[in-house]
Amino acid sequence: MTDQVKSYLEKERARHLEEVIEFVRIPSVSSSSEHKVHMKEAAEWLADSLRKAGLEHVEVMQTNGHPVVYGDWLHAPGQPTALVYGHYDVQPAEPSGEWETPPFEPVIRDGKLYGRGATDDKAQLYTHIKTVEAFLQTEGRLPVNIKFCLEGEEEIASPNLAPFLEQQAERLAADLIVISDGPMHDEGVPSICCGLRGLCGFQIDIAGPKNDLHSGLYGGGVANPVSALVELLASMKDADGIITIEGFYDKVRPLTDADREASQPLELDDAKISSELQVPELYGEKGYTFLERTTARPTLEINGIYGGYQGEGLKPIVPASAGAKVSCRLVDEQDPDEIMALIRRHIDKHKPQGVTVSIQQSHRGKPFFIPPDHPYIQAAASAYTDGFGKAPVYIRSGGSIPIVEVFSRVLGAPVVMMDFGLPGENMHGPNEHFHLENFDKGIATLCRYWRELQSLPGQA
Repeated sequence: MTDQVKSYLEKERARHLEEVIEFVRIPSVSSSSEHKVHMKEAAEWLADSLRKAGLEHVEVMQTNGHPVVYGDWLHAPGQPTALVYGHYDVQPAEPSGEWETPPFEPVIRDGKLYGRGATDDKAQLYTHIKTVEAFLQTEGRLPVNIKFCLEGEEEIASPNLAPFLEQQAERLAADLIVISDGPMHDEGVPSICCGLRGLCGFQIDIAGPKNDLHSGLYGGGVANPVSALVELLASMKDADGIITIEGFYDKVRPLTDADREASQPLELDDAKISSELQVPELYGEKGYTFLERTTARPTLEINGIYGGYQGEGLKPIVPASAGAKVSCRLVDEQDPDEIMALIRRHIDKHKPQGVTVSIQQSHRGKPFFIPPDHPYIQAAASAYTDGFGKAPVYIRSGGSIPIVEVFSRVLGAPVVMMDFGLPGENMHGPNEHFHLENFDKGIATLCRYWRELQSLPGQA
C-alpha cells in the first residue's frame, strides 16, 4: 500500500476498532424471530458504514427474509470488477453461561476482539469496508471497480440469496467474487481456500405411542422411539467411521498419491489438536489423516438428539417420540439432493418395527473448487505475501458456504476466498474472538490485492 494509505489506516485504527465493536454489539441472530429488529438494525448500520466509506448507490434491498445490503464504486474503466460478499448475521450465543464475557458486549483482551460474530463474519467483512475507505479518503479512487453484496441469512443456509442473485444478476455482474468468511490454515500461516465441502442437513423424527407410557406396564411390549432412533443412526456408520449408506461414496474421487503429497506440508499435529480439544485421541474414517478427513472426505455427523425425559432424576417411561438433527459434508461431485435420496432409501430399508419415521431436509449446498493456478488466485497469493510477509499455502476447507457455488454458477465468475480468521477462534462456539493483528494484516493484504488485479483484464 502507499505511504498515504498506510498513514491513514494507522491514524484511524482506533476509530475502526470502535466501529467493529459497535457492529459486533448488535445481536443479529438470523435464526431467531425475536432478533428480527436487530437484523434490520445491522443492515441499516452496514449501509451507513458503506456510505461513510465513500461507496455509491448504497441500498438496503428487501428479500423474502432478511435484507441484502448493496453498494458500489464503478469509476475504474477497463479494470476488473470485484463483488465483495459477506454476511452480517451471526449464530445464537447459547450456551451463554460458557462465555467469559457477555457475547453481545464485545471486549478487546490480549489483542483479540471477543464477541459473537467477531470472526464469523463481522470483523473479516469490515476489513473490506475499511480498505475501500482508506483508498477513497486518501487517493479519491479505487484501483478496481468494487460492488458489495452483504446478506443476513448465511447462518441459516441463505434461503433467499439464490433467487436474489438470479433477480439481480445484471446489477451484481462481476469478474470475480471475493469472500472473507473463514479461518486461515494456522496462526502465522496465511492460506487461500480453493475448495469447500457441500452440505446436506436433515431432521429425523420418530413417533411411537400416542403419549409417554409407564415402562413397567408397557416396556418390552411397545417399540421405544429412542431405542429405534439409536438403532437407525447406528446403521449409518460402521466401527471404522465409514458411512454405510449405499451409493454415498459413488461420486467421491479417490485421493491420489499426488493429492496426498501436496497436502503433506499442511498436516497438523494430532497430539496438539487432541490437547486443544481436550479429547483422549482423534477419530475418523479409517485410512485417512485428520486433514484428509476434515477437508477432502465426506462426513455424516449427528448434531443433536432428543427424546424422552430430560429432567432431574429418573422417569421410567417408554417415550412417545424421539428425533435427531444430522448433517453431511460433501465433496467432489456429490449432490445434496441425490445424497438425501440415498439417505431416505437407507432409512426406509432399516426402519425399526413399531414406529413411524419422517425425514425433513433442512440444508443443501454443493461443493466448490477453483484451481490454485487461476490468475485471480495467483494475484491473491502475491497480496498475502505482501500483507503477511509470508507466501500462503493452498487449502481445501472442511466447512461449507453453500452460496459460494451459487455465486459462481449464477454470475459466471470465479470465487476467491481470502480468509483472515484463525482455526482456534471458536467460530460458532462460546468465547468467539478475532485476532486484531489479522485485522491489520487483512487490510494490508486487500490493499495489495486490488493493486494486483489492475494488471488483469476486466470484462464485467
